[in-house]
Amino acid sequence: MRAVLVVNPQATATTPAGRDVLAHALASQVKLEVVETDYRGHALAAAAQAAVDGADLVVAHGGDGTVNEVVNGLLATGPSAVTPMLGVVPGGSANVFARALGLPRNPVEATHLLLRALEEGRGRRVGLGRVDSGGQAAHRWFTFNAGMGWDADVVADVDRKRGKRTGPSLYARVAVARYARPGYRRPDLTVEIPGEDPITGLRLAFVSNTDPWTYLGARPIHLNPGCSFEKGLGLFGLRTLGVPTVLRHFRQALSDSGRQRGRNLVRRDDVAQITVTSSEPIRLQCDGDLIGERTRVEFSAVADALTVAL
Repeated sequence: MRAVLVVNPQATATTPAGRDVLAHALASQVKLEVVETDYRGHALAAAAQAAVDGADLVVAHGGDGTVNEVVNGLLATGPSAVTPMLGVVPGGSANVFARALGLPRNPVEATHLLLRALEEGRGRRVGLGRVDSGGQAAHRWFTFNAGMGWDADVVADVDRKRGKRTGPSLYARVAVARYARPGYRRPDLTVEIPGEDPITGLRLAFVSNTDPWTYLGARPIHLNPGCSFEKGLGLFGLRTLGVPTVLRHFRQALSDSGRQRGRNLVRRDDVAQITVTSSEPIRLQCDGDLIGERTRVEFSAVADALTVAL
């Protein structure tokens, strides 16, 4: 088996020693090439080249941003029977995709699980989300979440603080600061779902590909408990971002059941397509990666898009 290990050496939980252990362990089973990324988009380019070169497996060792880039590289020309299998060894602060798959957070434990999966030939087919938004990054895949508005603004603010150590606490602080910022404008969004009348007047639109949507440390945050990698996309929308509404749904998101209820809530599970439009450009994020500003975005569910070694 030919494999490429794509490592982000700047990821929160990666260390030189850990990377060496992972590389040596993989090299004992596969013909291995190691690529250490040194710029944004490097992991995407490396995975795309691995697919062109006929690699059987591409392993992403880093955070959700690294995994997202590798996935987009593997699927640069769309899913096919010859798309390399994906391996994931968590190395970031949140590792939402890996944890949603049931992978251990510890990189050493995740490496052992990956090696057993390779020995036994095990893999799991997963569905992914795809964004069509026009512009330079017209097509983009996401593994667990995409959104327009507040969450994308938070991602943009965190990007500007890259000199600081990223993690759940930083995202939480930035989210509160962005929400409380005087004069922060929240344009109205319109959501279209096939077979339904347009839903107007939303101030927030999250699109999920699985549940939990993210984690606050060890605690999962649930917005669409009916979502999974084997189903369609989930929509979580709010008609207002008033303090009572936000606090209500934040408490529900942290509950064990994750059940979301409220008169200002618009929620759908397992839908094939969601289109979000805005009267003015607003930010878009995919898996915590800022894409840019858009006025119209189409989110689609693509079943069985990729095989993950598990």
